Amino acid sequence: MRVSRLFAAVALGLASSLSVAADPDKAIRDALNAIQPGMPIEAVAESPMPGVYQVQLKGGRQLYASADGQFVIQGYLFQFKDGEALNLTEQAQSQSVAATINAVALKDMVIFAPKKPKTHITVFTDTDCGYCQKLHSEVPELNRLGVEVRYMAFPRQGMGSHGANTLTSVWCAKNPQEAMNKAKAREEVPAATCDNPVAEQYQLGQLIGVQGTPAIILADGQIIPGYQPAPQLAELALQAK
Repeated sequence: MRVSRLFAAVALGLASSLSVAADPDKAIRDALNAIQPGMPIEAVAESPMPGVYQVQLKGGRQLYASADGQFVIQGYLFQFKDGEALNLTEQAQSQSVAATINAVALKDMVIFAPKKPKTHITVFTDTDCGYCQKLHSEVPELNRLGVEVRYMAFPRQGMGSHGANTLTSVWCAKNPQEAMNKAKAREEVPAATCDNPVAEQYQLGQLIGVQGTPAIILADGQIIPGYQPAPQLAELALQAK
């Protein structure tokens, strides 16, 4: 059952049948796992809202729950402070996504870097994606503006697709940057196989909520779903630094 389907089950009263426990962490975990066994819960902690607990899932997604686990909320939690509305959910999600991406070894990415990068973006890419190709054509401009571009693989049609095979050949090439240039220019990339991270990165992208390509992750973990022109993207990337 997907996380988004969790709440239909809650509406049917599955969670309400659980007894109230003295330990909120255990009560919330028990309630969620009763509805979706194996739910990827990373942490349960008190949220800034009194009486509400924040549930962090692997990949950055957030849920909120009552201390007894009988009520669960999926959505944004805002805090109104000094005349401004702060999206606490987005902040928490971005921090988690940044930590997840930063845990990936740079050697497992295909990187295009300027001599003195000011910041970086991580792009989940598919070589068969038109907007990915357009974004790649602007990588030199992004580099000129001080933005390092780090590619991770995300074959939109799944493993075994043409895109997955091409991405594997890129990652296994003697010169991955050159192979990426060819793939994004719609040129044939010599087939190659090796021990590669394509499948693992595809799964990671799904975990953090990537649904299409290009999916751009700023240094602070903010996700930009889709192509952005180089000047606009560089401005966002430098702000996120």
